[in-house]
Amino acid sequence: MSEPAAVLDDLHRESEELDRLVASLEPARWAEPTPAAGWTIAHQIAHLAWTDRAAHLAATDAAGFAAEVEKALAAPGSFVDDGAAEGAALPPGELLAGWRLGRERLLRALREAPAGARFPWYGPPMSAASMATARLMETWAHGQDVADALGVHRPPTPRLAQIARLGVRTRDFAFGVHGLTPPAEPFRVELHGPDGTTTAFGPEDAPQRVTGPLLDFALLVTQRAHPEDLGLRAEGADAGQWLRIAQAFAGPPGPGRAPGTRAPGTRPRGAAGPGTAGA
Repeated sequence: MSEPAAVLDDLHRESEELDRLVASLEPARWAEPTPAAGWTIAHQIAHLAWTDRAAHLAATDAAGFAAEVEKALAAPGSFVDDGAAEGAALPPGELLAGWRLGRERLLRALREAPAGARFPWYGPPMSAASMATARLMETWAHGQDVADALGVHRPPTPRLAQIARLGVRTRDFAFGVHGLTPPAEPFRVELHGPDGTTTAFGPEDAPQRVTGPLLDFALLVTQRAHPEDLGLRAEGADAGQWLRIAQAFAGPPGPGRAPGTRAPGTRPRGAAGPGTAGA
């Protein structure tokens, strides 16, 4: 896992990039639909604001967060959508201001957390670095939904390596949540980044391998594109199965995206230059 300061800096940059996408939108555009069924641009930002508040509570008030978990357990199928809908009903300016305030409070709390601190969450407890990485992943993924709605291309950044790391770490979770036994051996994952570097995980001689663009792997593990629309290659049956079920987010398996609906905010395969081939 990355050092907390590095991933917190990446989270700040990712949030600022998304902020620039929505800050100048006319109020009516906040109601535009995104690829997530039933969610508008306002829902996407409201969800991030809601989760930032929950993460801040977890980092600063364990008892208060435990009460929120009890509420979630009482409505397991709706509490996330309800939180997004509540925020989406706010005037866009108020929603934006609340998101900005909440994410800065969370960043400050995680930066000030004692070394080795672990915070409760809806799954296993998380370190400051783990929580920041999860927030980075969600900010990027929901930001992709916003970019798709606006038809905006977001150039991939080296921050995607943090999401890839989380995607690799959640491999066994993805198998388990589908009722499958996780493979016993680690996979080799080699991903080509936007700056021409390679991000790699696992033993070099592993027979089960996944290779391809870093951007495509991030789209895969956040389920923002169907595997058939990505330039990822799997070697080995287990690796191939992983590409069909991968998810870096908590909760039950997501519906994913249908084939042929690759995100409009990303370049078609073969259109990018060195380091982003297939992005």
